[in-house]
Amino acid sequence: MTRTQKQSEHGDDQVANTAEPVHPGSPGKQSGRGAAGSVQSVDRAVSVLEILARHGEAGVTEIADELDVHKSTAFRLLGVLENRGLVAQEKERGKYYLGAGVLRLAGAAAVRLDISQEGVPVCRELADELGETANIAVLDDDAAVNIMQARGTASVTAQNWLGRRTPLHATASGKVLLAHLPPTLREGLLARPLHRFTERTVTGTAALRGELETVAQEGYAITQEELEIGLAAVAAPVRSHEGRVIAAISVSGPVYRLSPDRLPELAKRALAAGIELSHRMGYGD
Repeated sequence: MTRTQKQSEHGDDQVANTAEPVHPGSPGKQSGRGAAGSVQSVDRAVSVLEILARHGEAGVTEIADELDVHKSTAFRLLGVLENRGLVAQEKERGKYYLGAGVLRLAGAAAVRLDISQEGVPVCRELADELGETANIAVLDDDAAVNIMQARGTASVTAQNWLGRRTPLHATASGKVLLAHLPPTLREGLLARPLHRFTERTVTGTAALRGELETVAQEGYAITQEELEIGLAAVAAPVRSHEGRVIAAISVSGPVYRLSPDRLPELAKRALAAGIELSHRMGYGD
């Protein structure tokens, strides 16, 4: 069976150490060295999660048998996964089951999927009404990623932003996401270098922090030629059923169409779209 294999940025060395010596005639116990060994160990770790998902719970011996590895290898794999919160153990030396970390990852994926589905009519309506490009973006580490896009009648030649990672400090969506992060996370991102894209990009931490306070108070963000010359945008937050900001919905276009006198109208409409999508996500019900 072929599985998608992705090495984790952290903890690879620990997992890689689970590789066993080569046992001729026993493919399940063979491992390569270096990158090959790490990939095999990641594959085994994913297999452990699949076993627990299938059985609900399992002991070290059961897992070792299904993986066709030594019990010590299964134990070390479970230890790494337990440290990551992906598995948990019933009392001391009890059976293992999927941990809360799996629920957290699944929840994040589900939120993106839900926003993509629920955001289609909202994004489409916003683009049709204003004639500009409408996007929905979510936070992805230190960037905003556009997961939904709709183009209005005036934006037929606009850029395709779908799937594109954009800087948080130089985009309207990014500023909305930054403004509503928990303080510790926000400050951690602000501590990183702020790249200058144009003369209007805000690269001073103090200045950006003040701007984010305004965004949080007014409920929307505006950027004009901060990422690209000639590009302007307005964005508003989208909330989950818990009230947490999970995305930003934006309208973007050339500055000659998104002029200062039109920005209040665009901000008002983006806010309304954000509220509508938040309702669709369960907020305020």
